[in-house]
Amino acid sequence: MSSDVRGFRFCTSARMLAALAFILLCIQPGHGQTCTEGFAYDRRARQCIDVDECRTLPDACRGEMRCVNQNGGYLCIPRNMFNLPQRLETPERPETVYPDTSVGLSETFFPPPPRSVEPSYPRVRSTAQCLLGYNLAEDGTCNDIDECETNSHHCNPTQVCINTSGGYTCSCTEGYWLIGGQCQDIDECRYGYCQQLCANVPGSYSCSCNPGFLLNPDSRTCEDVDECEEQPCSHGCFNTYGSFMCNCDEGFELASDGTSCIDLDECSFSDFLCQHRCVNTPGSFSCICPPGYYVYEDGRSCEDINECDTGNNTCTTAQVCFNFQGGYTCLNPLQCHLPYVEVSDNQCMCAAENPACREKPFTILYRHMDLSSGRSVPADIFQMQATTRYPGAFYIFQIKSGNEGREFYMRQTSNVSATLVLTRPIKGPKTLVLDLEMVTVNNVINFRGSSIIRLTIFVSEHPF
Repeated sequence: MSSDVRGFRFCTSARMLAALAFILLCIQPGHGQTCTEGFAYDRRARQCIDVDECRTLPDACRGEMRCVNQNGGYLCIPRNMFNLPQRLETPERPETVYPDTSVGLSETFFPPPPRSVEPSYPRVRSTAQCLLGYNLAEDGTCNDIDECETNSHHCNPTQVCINTSGGYTCSCTEGYWLIGGQCQDIDECRYGYCQQLCANVPGSYSCSCNPGFLLNPDSRTCEDVDECEEQPCSHGCFNTYGSFMCNCDEGFELASDGTSCIDLDECSFSDFLCQHRCVNTPGSFSCICPPGYYVYEDGRSCEDINECDTGNNTCTTAQVCFNFQGGYTCLNPLQCHLPYVEVSDNQCMCAAENPACREKPFTILYRHMDLSSGRSVPADIFQMQATTRYPGAFYIFQIKSGNEGREFYMRQTSNVSATLVLTRPIKGPKTLVLDLEMVTVNNVINFRGSSIIRLTIFVSEHPF
């Protein structure tokens, strides 16, 4: 074959190369994911991958043309061009990542910046026309056309053009994904990007935290705030997850604002908190006793002060100090009125041989006792007993005077003894004088005589 024929066939092949270069449009559905032309959705890889039309299309190229797959399309090239020194080199295709709506979103929505790849066509160093997507330079080489810069692309207005070797790719900006050829906003809040609160915005999202939390530097997770560091409580503070609790010292209770503490009035809880009087103090209380008493070790009971033992009294040396509940009295020296004569410090006697004593008690014995105000009844408070016993005699015990209010009665407990019983509570302060009489009767010698115990009772003002 002559060189003219070979040249004619080469030129004809070059024209066929330029005329037959085209992109087959192909849209493959994949679980709601739409891919651009020349790509199909791979469920296992969860992304759009290039379709090898040379294998999937029957008779993709006819005659002496050979099919060469491209990223997003294919070319038909004369077979004899593969015998040239410049052999067809199939470049590594950049991996394009698309969001998968069926499994959620990854952290990165877009592929890294496109790598510089070798053109997917044979480099023919000749004066032949360049492939589609390239321009013939003055030095005879084919240079890539930047369709994105020259605005010769056909991307949707919502898409972003990315230039590739010999072509371009239409993609979406971060925060959007391609659905039905349109870039639609991704609602990141549906996929739990935020730990607590999420607000979707076009192309992005914004995380925030509930009260009691602070947003971490990662702008997604929340960290508990230790409110106790700001000392919001008037007493004690206990930090909780997302909040805090205030507590109060003993004797205080939490106010309605939840942070301040107010004093508890313990005295209002019970009338029996103190034996006498309760005084509320901040966080506590104290018991007070009336004059003549002191607060016992338990802090609540009142104990009588024995002024006679402590020496805190006004009695003279001639007087006798007698202590009773809540006070004391000074007893003057005994004075016996005629016809009685003093036989001891507390006893007067009237002699039997004295005619003036015939109708009078033989002896008068002076006794003193104290009694708490309002003491419960009945109560045995004093005992009387015969000290001298005569054969054939018997004894009668009775209250001779001082029982006008009938607060007392005598209960004989044996032939020679009796007990004074309190039958009605007595309110003090009060002083009572009772003459308790013991009558001695001896029918054998026809004798009848009596002895008196003059009992002075000091009733205290308080029931303790």
